[in-house]
Amino acid sequence: MSSFLPVCSPLLAGKELDYVTQAVSSGWISSSGKYVGEFEKAFAAYCGSKHGIAVCNGTVALHLALTALGIGPGDEIVIPDFTMIASAFAVCYAGAMPVFADADPETWNIAAASAEAKITPRAKAIMPVHIFGNPCDMTALRRIASKHSLALLEDAAEAHGAEFGGKKAGTLADIAAFSFFANKNVTTGEGGMVVTNDDNLASACRYYKNLCFPPDAPREYLHRDIGFNYRMSNLHAAIGLAQTEKANEYRSLRIRNGRLYRERLREIPGIVLQAEQKDGLGVFWMNGVCLRPEVYGRTRGELLARLRENGVDTRVFFNGMHRQPALKKYGCDCAGQYPVSDLLADNGFYLPSGSGLQEADIDRVCALIKEFRRK
Repeated sequence: MSSFLPVCSPLLAGKELDYVTQAVSSGWISSSGKYVGEFEKAFAAYCGSKHGIAVCNGTVALHLALTALGIGPGDEIVIPDFTMIASAFAVCYAGAMPVFADADPETWNIAAASAEAKITPRAKAIMPVHIFGNPCDMTALRRIASKHSLALLEDAAEAHGAEFGGKKAGTLADIAAFSFFANKNVTTGEGGMVVTNDDNLASACRYYKNLCFPPDAPREYLHRDIGFNYRMSNLHAAIGLAQTEKANEYRSLRIRNGRLYRERLREIPGIVLQAEQKDGLGVFWMNGVCLRPEVYGRTRGELLARLRENGVDTRVFFNGMHRQPALKKYGCDCAGQYPVSDLLADNGFYLPSGSGLQEADIDRVCALIKEFRRK
């Protein structure tokens, strides 16, 4: 068998080891070390944002942003039905209710018309997710949010360096949340960050993330609000700073991978690729395929088994939020129709997508897909 191709491996090609070694040598391994602040400044600057607030993962970054926006029980947040469960769980952590909108059949992002149709008097925010690093139509979503006096929160967990209208993800809404999980374009292993240009939202995030200690006052150990321990360690931030220094390079590698996959797969009958957003620049966090079995001649399960036999790792797409037992138990309205989300969940899968992927690896994957088709 050829060498095994994981679905997504981190690329650690910068000063990660140097910075982590310095952090360990200094003894500052908790959240008080210098790398936390340096990483926050560097990543916020990369996004073009004024403030960065580092936290321990992307899910809590979303929860922290929702808390800063004042979201709580009785509120509704419109989110994509087709997304990772963390998007919905963060809303639940805030005590609010996630409300689902179907996906656009071309871009696979939240469909603006579906999102607007789900707005009720209880709605307080729209939370678009840039699926697989493909930016949403933020012009349409901003228009809807303004029309209904709603906050706009970007779930940019998969979209480091993505752009819409010439502006980077993280600056396209009132506030945004990123994940730095190991498979992300910029990683800290585990970690997240909230970014915003709003001074008040940034101050609230810093306050709530650290057990509601006053950020700029002596510690009296009197806590006036319920806060969270969402701090990022200096060790994780050291990795994040090194990654951010190479973020443009890693973005270029992911975009190259995406272009190569598109060149090789677009002519294979039954292989449907995610459409790039008009006025957007996607960063191909994952290269997804939605199979049309009746055209390709094989089921998704058959194709994934063949790829696995030949050393190619894959992952199936998320199941839609309306299918999630935990969200039904929580009280979400899961009774609607989500045909695009269902189609993607039943037929979609990722191909190997790491920044360190070689052109020969992509050739190998695409050749297997082409050869296995039943004509």
